[in-house]
Amino acid sequence: MPKVFIYFTPYLIVDLTEMKIKLGIIFGGRSGEHEVSLQSARSIINAVDRDKFELFLIAVDKQGNWYLADEDHYLDNQDDPTHIKLHVKPEQKIALVPENNSNSIRQLHTGNIMGQLDVVFPIIHGTFGEDGGLQGYFSILNLPCVGADISGSAIAMDKLLSKKLLVQASMPVADYLVATESSDLKKLSHLVAEKLGFPVFVKPACSGSSVGVFKVSALKELSRAIEEALKFDDRVIIEEAIKGREIECAVLGNKELTASVPGEIIPRHAFYSYEAKYLDAEGASLEMPADIREEIALQVKTFARRCYEVLHCSGMARVDMFLTEDDQLILNEINTLPGFTKISMYPKLMELSGIGFPELIERLVDLAIERHNTQEKRLQHILSVSAY
Repeated sequence: MPKVFIYFTPYLIVDLTEMKIKLGIIFGGRSGEHEVSLQSARSIINAVDRDKFELFLIAVDKQGNWYLADEDHYLDNQDDPTHIKLHVKPEQKIALVPENNSNSIRQLHTGNIMGQLDVVFPIIHGTFGEDGGLQGYFSILNLPCVGADISGSAIAMDKLLSKKLLVQASMPVADYLVATESSDLKKLSHLVAEKLGFPVFVKPACSGSSVGVFKVSALKELSRAIEEALKFDDRVIIEEAIKGREIECAVLGNKELTASVPGEIIPRHAFYSYEAKYLDAEGASLEMPADIREEIALQVKTFARRCYEVLHCSGMARVDMFLTEDDQLILNEINTLPGFTKISMYPKLMELSGIGFPELIERLVDLAIERHNTQEKRLQHILSVSAY
């Protein structure tokens, strides 16, 4: 981490040369991945270098209330991934308030200022966390935010839009069809059988970490799977099943990108489900590094960086792809706020590539401040031009 941290507010350049960085870890949220977020936050909190960071634990419950949590007891059942939950009290409710050229944490029931933030690390997976909404909020607050910005978050979260952009950039994706609430499912089912064959995967267009994803092996199962997936989003992708190895690559950076050594997921179930990713330590075997030839590993890194650039990512992302029997790479999806749990691939792959967990957090904070500086300089230029 550089010794000097400087970022802009509309009225002030803040110099963090000798100070601890006031870092807000934001976790929980109104998402189907709420419990995974708690696990990720716990891993990050345990790994942060306290000589460099002053931590503020900001917990968001399933109703969307924000709390300044007590680090001594912010989780219940923390060793049980299926029953883990927030430990917060009504008097801990807070709001982030932009004032005095900074962002303050204001306790709601007293109005007291509980601290100020320099940068935030939102580790809220899925809806309302990595879809651009939260990133937009922090942009309005003029607060540096770890991970992708508004556009990168929104684009990567939308599997349908991602596919269209990747195809336009001549990047390979699985063949697919789209269903909506107005689709004639009988006609669509026969079209799927004709164009894609079985099995297929049915996915909500905007959802993360295999939530609402179904593997369909026969025509008679398809309509029900589509109906279930439509409960998660108003657009559903029906995607051909790719026969190949599941390879993942972690990417770190804004303009200069670091791609990790590739890893391989070997599911022990029908596919690499949400439960296998985050809840079941035995749900899959993780091979790190992947047992692939050196030239294929280099192709994986190049492919991951290119997907990252096409989808306008920054900060970090995990790029998931298939490696077919004839050594072709096909994108599966890209995740801009990957899991940071003890069984998550992103931090494991980065560690294997020489970037340990504490350093990874520092690098991510650096990147957030760097991007914020660039955006603020651009905004100041726009304001100066518009003044004429």
